[in-house]
Amino acid sequence: MQYYISAMSSDQITGTPEPPALKGVERIAAYLKMLPDAPGVYRMLDAKGDVLYVGKAKSLKKRVSSYAKSGGHTERIARMIAETSEMLFVTTASEIEALLLESNLIKRLKPRYNVSYRDDKSFPNILLREDHAFPQLLKHRGAKTTKGVYFGPFASAGAVNRTLNTLQRAFLLRSCSDSVFESRTRPCLLFQIKRCSAPCTGRIDQPGYGELVSEAEDFLTGKSRAVQGTLVKDMNAAAEALDFERAARLRDRLRAMSHIQSQQSVNPTTFSDADVFAAHSDGGQTCIQVFFFRAGQNWGNRPYFPRHDRELSTAEVLESFVAQFYDERAAPALILVSEDIPEQDLLAEALSLRAERKVEVLKPQRGEKREIVDMALNNAREQLGRRMAENSAQRELLEGVAETFGLENPPRRIEVYDNSHIQGTNALGGMIVAGPDGFEKGEYRKFNIKSTELAPGDDYAMMREVLTRRFSRLVKESVEDEAKAKWPNLVLVDGGPGQLSVACRVFADLGVEDVTLVGISKGPDRDAGREHFYMPGREPFRLELKSPVLYYLQRLRDEAHRFAIGSHRKKRSKAIGANPLDEIAGVGASRKRALLQHFGSARAVAGASLSDLESVGGVSKTLAKKVYDFFHPGG
Repeated sequence: MQYYISAMSSDQITGTPEPPALKGVERIAAYLKMLPDAPGVYRMLDAKGDVLYVGKAKSLKKRVSSYAKSGGHTERIARMIAETSEMLFVTTASEIEALLLESNLIKRLKPRYNVSYRDDKSFPNILLREDHAFPQLLKHRGAKTTKGVYFGPFASAGAVNRTLNTLQRAFLLRSCSDSVFESRTRPCLLFQIKRCSAPCTGRIDQPGYGELVSEAEDFLTGKSRAVQGTLVKDMNAAAEALDFERAARLRDRLRAMSHIQSQQSVNPTTFSDADVFAAHSDGGQTCIQVFFFRAGQNWGNRPYFPRHDRELSTAEVLESFVAQFYDERAAPALILVSEDIPEQDLLAEALSLRAERKVEVLKPQRGEKREIVDMALNNAREQLGRRMAENSAQRELLEGVAETFGLENPPRRIEVYDNSHIQGTNALGGMIVAGPDGFEKGEYRKFNIKSTELAPGDDYAMMREVLTRRFSRLVKESVEDEAKAKWPNLVLVDGGPGQLSVACRVFADLGVEDVTLVGISKGPDRDAGREHFYMPGREPFRLELKSPVLYYLQRLRDEAHRFAIGSHRKKRSKAIGANPLDEIAGVGASRKRALLQHFGSARAVAGASLSDLESVGGVSKTLAKKVYDFFHPGG
């Protein structure tokens, strides 16, 4: 459900501008005169216009009046009030709509005093397509625009991949794209290893394939026991008929289904679809474990670490988290929580309104549901303990890095650059990012080298292009919106004095200051542990062989190298597998197959005459001319 978001300042409410110098309690009190006794959402902004807090209220007037008091607030609320320079209001038809709008704004604006969490990825699903005579089983992420049946969400891509891998063995459904399916002339390797029934080459007819599709759909919707029972009967019947080859195939499929169930560890019997939220707080931090159950099967879990003020209770953090979690995704019929959240009934009504069906939010007291919540809570406790231990060790390492390179404070953002190529071909630069929370893989970037004047294998020129592109954009972002610019405190470049000199010139040309530059090169014979470090105005130096800081810097350098090499290999593989026929408009899978079968290779197609192209079955004169002109632009 979408809501029209309007904003009312005090000018719009009262018709009289308030003095801009007012701040804190006085500024908030000025809004009270004309505020309605109605539900809505309010935003508190600081002097820069940044949103400090988003809240909802059954009565805007009563809620805002509580902030207009000069005392009796917690330290967190007092700080928030003192920083408030402006407020914006939106009235809603009900408190339920206010709750939905509040969670939407919190997730979008990420105010400093609200609970917020990073949720930059949608959950993956398994998609059984229905827009093809032989449906494809594949992983899907994003908008559900393709016609088919979706199963999910799964907690991670790894959980989907493992399930798909086993489903291939259990139901032999194709995973190839339509273009590959249409171009096959003989079964692929998946058929040979008994993971596909090869409908592409007619090894199974459409009705037979349809039976496999129905079985897979039944299995994924919770009817696994019925599917297995049918297969057991078929296997026994085949064995009695002495058709041992068919009996063996059915046995292997049954084993694959059992493997899926054994991997899921916890499969509930008292409910079918539910999400479980278990929160554990310690030391001002909170871990929330989310478990997904669909069709009576456990489809994985994922930990979250929402940002929040230390004064907030675990129940308050959990309530805000759950409301934001379902801002852009549908809730199941049952949500199990580990805490008695303050407005549990209101949250259930809001989620029911959004899902357009009944949604129950429940803290179980006994039985299987309680056991599953306790299991999730134990996972949250252990995950938070590991994170706190890692963060403590990470802080010590970053303090050591600051001391090694003369930084005033431990770096919040470290960027490491490396290049990869083979004799200048498919050249690519990679940037990885690390900080207090370890590697930030969502911030990694790759740079395809675009310069046509670059000499093959010129590492200095490649480094110059990568750094120039990266920091030119950063300088531009700083001018347009300083808050969005993510400046590093420390930049490491893989290389010695040459690479460092290039980086220094780029920074000087762009006017980049307050960023520490360090070059890191391997020692003689490229031995790990004998790295040399280079900094402007400082003699090259090495660290002690068993220094934890040295190990950490090696990990950073190796991660940058791994990322650059991996991206380069993907680019090279794509270039190797590219077919020039794919670039010609009008040449689809069937015509491409006809051309390749007639001439034998894309190179032979490129060398064919116009009359030869016209003689290919299914290729019109117009298309033949298009293909000929593509390979002979001057002719």
